Amino acid sequence: MKKLVVAIDGPAASGKSTTARILAERLGYIYVDTGAMYRAMTLKVLQHRLDLDDVAGITALALNTEIRLGREGTRLKILLDGADVTAAIRKPAVTNAVSAVSALPPVRELMVREQRRLGREGGVVLEGRDIGTVVFPDADVKIYMVADVSQRARRRKKDLQQQGIEIEVDQIRKEILDRDRKDSQRDHSPLKQASDAITIDTSELTIDQQVDQILHHIQNVLHMEA
Repeated sequence: MKKLVVAIDGPAASGKSTTARILAERLGYIYVDTGAMYRAMTLKVLQHRLDLDDVAGITALALNTEIRLGREGTRLKILLDGADVTAAIRKPAVTNAVSAVSALPPVRELMVREQRRLGREGGVVLEGRDIGTVVFPDADVKIYMVADVSQRARRRKKDLQQQGIEIEVDQIRKEILDRDRKDSQRDHSPLKQASDAITIDTSELTIDQQVDQILHHIQNVLHMEA
């Protein structure tokens, strides 16, 4: 059976990460969380106290940075220069800065090169904001996930609470809308839906329902190519 490249895009807290991870497990595919890669790079920028508009400094830093995705059981591990930063990249300071860092063309070029390397042989589920439009415009399956912003804010609040971080849902909602605006309006690789992507509104769907919808679409694609 042909191993596909599955691209899952969408805004923050639309359900991409959990759905993509479970989908990859059910398919026996590699799971690539591209957003985590940008978060790891952002964490390093913050650790080095670089200004977010210091393109030269951040580019030089990125050229000397190793970001790898690993697995510990069912848990995805993000390794930054060999150190496990899985929890650290989800902290609010990183969330607030990641749009600025990920918008820099040199950073995106480096990350896209690594993402294409990971997916070049197929059998991979990649999730992010520009997978179906930039990283793999010829992906076999393209999904664009959306959800009501209030639902997205509640999901993000729950994730933060599990990390021991308490933030009011109204503040989270405001931050999500700001992130949407920045991601959609950036000049380089903006967040947008690929013309041939299937839209899935996850506002009222369970994770299993989301995964099942995508699996059904994948089965149709495989059937047409058989």
